[in-house]
Amino acid sequence: MRTRRAITAISLIALCALSFAEDKVAVGKLGEATEPTAVYVSASRKARVLYSVAPGDRLVVKKSSNPNWDLVLLRDYRYAYAPAAAFTVLPYTAYMPKRRVSEVLSSRSRIPNRTGDPVADAALMFQGTPYKWGGNDLANGIDCSGFVKKLEGAIGNLDLPRTAAEQAHVGTPIYRMEELQPGDRLYFKMKSESRISHTGIYLGNGQFIHSSHGKGGVSTDYLTAGWRKMLVAARR
Repeated sequence: MRTRRAITAISLIALCALSFAEDKVAVGKLGEATEPTAVYVSASRKARVLYSVAPGDRLVVKKSSNPNWDLVLLRDYRYAYAPAAAFTVLPYTAYMPKRRVSEVLSSRSRIPNRTGDPVADAALMFQGTPYKWGGNDLANGIDCSGFVKKLEGAIGNLDLPRTAAEQAHVGTPIYRMEELQPGDRLYFKMKSESRISHTGIYLGNGQFIHSSHGKGGVSTDYLTAGWRKMLVAARR
């Protein structure tokens, strides 16, 4: 167990040292354990334990959509879960440089449900980031258009406008559902809205990922009949 904690700490030091890199993506905050705990594969104390954490151990953590659990960044850049009450979150942000994101994505074994598109694959790394209206932080809170803008800017080299309505006019339009590919941007006009107000990134096989107020953060959804009815634009 001690070896695993040491390896995690080495990764943590490297991430914090990269905070001054120009091309970077925030991946969490520095968290310090205040009590003995474990890191689990899912948000349940009955789930498989990945390793133990001792008081004083420091890890990269971020809030999940479940207030009782924090997401913990692992050495292979996946996220696992730890009880939120076991950590004090410190005012230090950890970053991953854009080039490192590309290196991570080059290893098929590191990203579950890999789509083959770098933007879509990177988006999967941030599942659980809390929703925050007007937010731009992939670690601590972001809204739907901020999520798409941040991923496209960091991975796709595309500087999108801030709002979903503006973003929907950028890129090559896709007119048919069967033409959608992983990484395409989806734009929705919600029932109560008069214009486009929501967006996400298509993952393939009828799924997309978005920062959803209703789900409390970044999550995946299927393009059900309800979503398809509100889908008014897609861009590549």
